[in-house]
Amino acid sequence: MASPILQVEQLSISFQAEQGVVQAVDSISFQIQKGEAVAIVGESGSGKTVTGLSLMKLLPSAAQITGSAVFNSGQLGQVDLYALQEKQLQKIRGQEISIVFQDPMSSLNPVISCGKQVAEVLLLHLPISKKEAYSRVQELFELVKLPNPDRIFRSYPHELSGGQKQRVMIAMAMACNPSLLIADEPTTALDVTVQANLLQLLNQLRLEKEMALLFISHDLGVVAELADRILVMYQGRIVEHGTVLQIFSNPQHPYTKALLACRPTVKMQAAVLPTLTDFMPVPEEGTLPVDALPIEEQHLPVEKRKDEQAVLLSQQEQEAPQKPLLQVQDIHVEFTRGRIFFWQQKEQIQAVNGVSFEVFPGETIGIVGESGCGKTTLGRTLLRLIEPTAGKVVFNGEDWSNLSKEELRKRRKNFQMIFQDPYASLNPNLAIGQAIMEPMQVHQVLKNQWERKQRALALLETVSLLPEHFHRYPHEFSGGQLQRICIARALALEPTCIICDEVVSSLDVSVQAQVLNLLNRLKQEFNLTLLFITHDLSVAKFMSNRLLVMDRGQIVEQGPTQQIFSSPQQPYTKALLQAIPAGEIADILAAQEKRNAYKASIDE
Repeated sequence: MASPILQVEQLSISFQAEQGVVQAVDSISFQIQKGEAVAIVGESGSGKTVTGLSLMKLLPSAAQITGSAVFNSGQLGQVDLYALQEKQLQKIRGQEISIVFQDPMSSLNPVISCGKQVAEVLLLHLPISKKEAYSRVQELFELVKLPNPDRIFRSYPHELSGGQKQRVMIAMAMACNPSLLIADEPTTALDVTVQANLLQLLNQLRLEKEMALLFISHDLGVVAELADRILVMYQGRIVEHGTVLQIFSNPQHPYTKALLACRPTVKMQAAVLPTLTDFMPVPEEGTLPVDALPIEEQHLPVEKRKDEQAVLLSQQEQEAPQKPLLQVQDIHVEFTRGRIFFWQQKEQIQAVNGVSFEVFPGETIGIVGESGCGKTTLGRTLLRLIEPTAGKVVFNGEDWSNLSKEELRKRRKNFQMIFQDPYASLNPNLAIGQAIMEPMQVHQVLKNQWERKQRALALLETVSLLPEHFHRYPHEFSGGQLQRICIARALALEPTCIICDEVVSSLDVSVQAQVLNLLNRLKQEFNLTLLFITHDLSVAKFMSNRLLVMDRGQIVEQGPTQQIFSSPQQPYTKALLQAIPAGEIADILAAQEKRNAYKASIDE
């Protein structure tokens, strides 16, 4: 066998923190062959991203790195990346090893056009003229299948969609034909169709260019049809490695089994998702964040979990009551996009276009669709956080259209919203206990602050947090914990209906499972009605009784969840369902055959 393009041996990475030394990566070894796709999979804090960044020496100077990473460089021969001086590294970084970061918006310069940013890489590394560089950028934009490359070249990052920005980042990374591409969570929070297209694009590029690909992800389902081999990382160590088929058909480590089981899938019928603690013993205090150790699941016997699941399934199958809690009648929302230059005309954008539906007490309605379809705008319009252009919302028999701001504020006590970004939803200067008490104080719920504090403490326990968390601030919590805090805050006023807007889109799969289980449990305990907005159809299937599928501001299909998944009627719905990464053995085998056929066609 030829020598690998990259050979990592006994890599350890640590950081000096206030509480002592944090061991981010602990003695890991792996290799990547030319043209091979290797995935590193694990949750936040597992060390996967730190490993990828270390190969480019992009970690802060405080990082202590031991071990070696021998790279087979075309210019310098076999070199240890960690031993290179900065000038030598510049010859490799961006030219022979490139990286695609998770968040393209923070990686692109907002005041330079996309084309010029990609051209800058070419001019830095290659002896070409500006005209040649610009021509090469056009070719790269066509290579990554960007629509209208001329327009994209002149556009600024904020003028592009998330998927388009990520394609610009891939074009930039591919500019100098690297022999190794590191992709760090490049599809996180993207729509299923955009994600599927990007995964297909990365696969084609690495096969055409015989490029090695190191793909970093928290979701095994995403890498199932992309990778040749998988490395599973947990607490800084590689706990399991093998081919994709080995990992999916016969996982050995409990953590790998947990990652596979915690993902809601299209074929899943369960009403309670498995969590990390179902597969792994509860570790000693301090070795895992509270996120991974939900109180209600640590001491819940398996028999009780099964009974709870049976109850939930039977409740999901019950017919909805006849009198609706919420009636949405012909809602329109129109935005006016301003002009940059005085000679330009203002543009009218129809964000929501004639949407009507009803929601019955105790239901969970899933609102699904791609970014820009209008689902989040619709959710905010229901609460009049965005004023509708036309139409009306009737909640609990009362028309909200003509309510004054004061009356509206009072009614919102019964109709709450949990937003996508929990950190942005909380005041960073307010302790979380105060944040939970604040809406109770505004609406004069309970007699005094002592009673409100007792309810806040009870709500913390309800969402599996501890009393001592009451005085801590948002920055002291993980993403999953912050989302639990936002759920507690929404419950503080004892609402009858809650809108959940992409509440698990950026969470690890096991944390996502805990939050979804929590929402389902709270729904039964508090007799809640939920509107669940998501771009993840697997999550929507797990949570929802009925689905509304939105496209370009309109509901293109609606009906019982099982019916839509088993027999979708509209082409758009079918396309969404086909793009879901299933992670089934048959799909993995089919993807391997497709790769082999594509590679054979290239070789010919």
